Amino acid sequence: MATIRKRQWTNKSGTHEAWVLNYMDANGERHRQQFEKKRDAETKRKEVEEQIGKGTYRPDAATTTVQKACENYASALQTRLDRGELTQEYFDNVAGHLWNYIAPKEKPPAVAGKKDQLIRFEYGIGSLKLAQATPKTITDFRDNIRKTGVGVVTTRQILGTLSRALANAITDNLVAVNAAKGVRVVGKRSERAKKVTPPSKIEISAVIAAAEENFRYKLIFAAASGVRASELHALRWKHLNLKAGKVTVETRVDSKRNEDTTKSEAGLREIPLGAAVVTSLKAWKLKTEYKEPEDLVFPNTVGSYENHRNMRKRVFMPTLDRAAVELAKSGKKLKRFGWHALRHFAISTWIEAGLAPKTVQTFAGHSSLAVTMDRYGHMFPSDDHKTAMDAIASSIFANGA
Repeated sequence: MATIRKRQWTNKSGTHEAWVLNYMDANGERHRQQFEKKRDAETKRKEVEEQIGKGTYRPDAATTTVQKACENYASALQTRLDRGELTQEYFDNVAGHLWNYIAPKEKPPAVAGKKDQLIRFEYGIGSLKLAQATPKTITDFRDNIRKTGVGVVTTRQILGTLSRALANAITDNLVAVNAAKGVRVVGKRSERAKKVTPPSKIEISAVIAAAEENFRYKLIFAAASGVRASELHALRWKHLNLKAGKVTVETRVDSKRNEDTTKSEAGLREIPLGAAVVTSLKAWKLKTEYKEPEDLVFPNTVGSYENHRNMRKRVFMPTLDRAAVELAKSGKKLKRFGWHALRHFAISTWIEAGLAPKTVQTFAGHSSLAVTMDRYGHMFPSDDHKTAMDAIASSIFANGA
């Protein structure tokens, strides 16, 4: 039980008084806090007694800041990075959330070597004590992030990093409750997943025709398999079964050329390949000097990972330019698209061929069917739905029933 007593003392400046709160936590440790006003001591007493009763009281939560919790979490991640348990890209992304948004610093410790922060966020909560990190303060933090124009997906990622930092603080016994857990980020209707509009068959054919021979093999595979760029650049010949006509996707490579497993369990998948695609791959294997099982299928000139950004700028964009010129000769226009549109195109062809939504989800490596339908649902044919509705209507409502 917590108790409050009045303390008085006299010095040269006069007589003074304060209110002292004494209590013992669940571990039997005694604590003592002093307040200028009795009502502040009473408020703290009620708070402490409630937390002790629930088993959620942590004395360090009143003095430890969110920034300190972030530093501890970054240190734990650094240890995991050194052990090879996560990629440099993931670590850098988390560091960006920590030091650009959650606890902004002039010189973020986790991204040393960079000249300056790219983001100036004024609503960080680094100085907030862990005891003050409540669902309300986290919700306000979320709203401030959104107010500055940050999108729904990035806001969710920032809050996810904060939640994991607080979970780490729980492990360190600094706090008992993760106030960020369960805080939702809901965007406006206009911010929902955009419906995908893939390039047309005419456009893809023109781009493939305009490509240099070696690059053409890569374009054909990307437009047929729908693999992500990170998965394409990590693909090895051992992942291809040209006899059975299928590719196994199980690895990816990040922008810093660190290879890892796919982003999620759903990313581990097998995709069947058409005969023409297999023929193209066989031709490429005969031509390339890197054809051993462990060799990359589409490496750079020295057999290592292709730099995706460099490939887009140096090869892909000029190919689009040439394709646009050729289409213009026949009065057609090429609507320029990015490399990821090749994935959209592949998925659209699967849908057009009549593959079931669940099959499309599996081949695409989407984490859920909802993701597939949000992005591509409008492409699935609705004739069967129309026929079913006609049958229902004619049997029930035809005579005005």
